Amino acid sequence: MTLADKYTDASFWLKLGSYAKKAGLAVVERALYLYYAAQRPETPAWAKTIIYGALAYFIMPIDVIPDFIPLAGYSDDLGALAGALGLVSLYINDEVKQRARQTLARWFGPVKGKS
Repeated sequence: MTLADKYTDASFWLKLGSYAKKAGLAVVERALYLYYAAQRPETPAWAKTIIYGALAYFIMPIDVIPDFIPLAGYSDDLGALAGALGLVSLYINDEVKQRARQTLARWFGPVKGKS
């Protein structure tokens, strides 16, 4: 069983909804880009495996750097998400970005530079 196999949409939305403000805009934005890219039928299976692996790491309760540590807690999550984004960036199109912006606006309000 791979890390990607541990991912579920329900656990993703639960973690994101519960910790969005604490994790911060950068982490949430990257997680949403990956999530919405994985929903696209055009995204190939290899890219979805990378995406789901990074999202599974994000939602797992055990991290290299525990999430409760001030300032550093989500840095490993951010690194995993950023690494995955670098590998699958071809599948982060304008539609993916727009869907992420809409979700960010619901949680964070209007975000400067993200409209």
